[in-house]
Amino acid sequence: MRGRQTVRDMVLSMLAVGGVVWIGYLFLPHDADSVPQHKVEYRVEAATAKRAAPYKLVAPEGLSDKWRATSVSYQSAAQSNGKGNAWHLGFVTPSGQYAAVEQSDVPRESLVSDKVDGAKPDGTAEVAGRTWDRVQGDKARALTSQDGGGTTLLTGTASYDELAELAQALK
Repeated sequence: MRGRQTVRDMVLSMLAVGGVVWIGYLFLPHDADSVPQHKVEYRVEAATAKRAAPYKLVAPEGLSDKWRATSVSYQSAAQSNGKGNAWHLGFVTPSGQYAAVEQSDVPRESLVSDKVDGAKPDGTAEVAGRTWDRVQGDKARALTSQDGGGTTLLTGTASYDELAELAQALK
């Protein structure tokens, strides 16, 4: 008789633990949209980087609040172990995709191959009176333009339309 009580007690304990786990699951967020995105302010960093960069550094102005900046950095050539001066500004787009502004004074081909795996030319796009080369990679795409001593690369999983919206806002 004692053996039956032990099995019964074990089954009841497992049901109680399972119930607690199930209730916890109901109250925890478990979809990508409910995960909070870290948001950064980039205007001060952009102003500082503009003074330091040896090329015309750009940052977007006037993007809607649906664009959330999530990362920002500037590294001088001395800080990047000879990989050139590099500006990075990353966003989550209104559609939930990733887009980034990458600028550097390294050769264009080097920047594209470093930031877009499997990059292949994909035509051109005219945005804000400027011609951008379109690049399609294995998982990302990009718009790229050479200006003076620097290359601007807009890249990410965002669509070409969202990358063009980002290009339109660059100042």
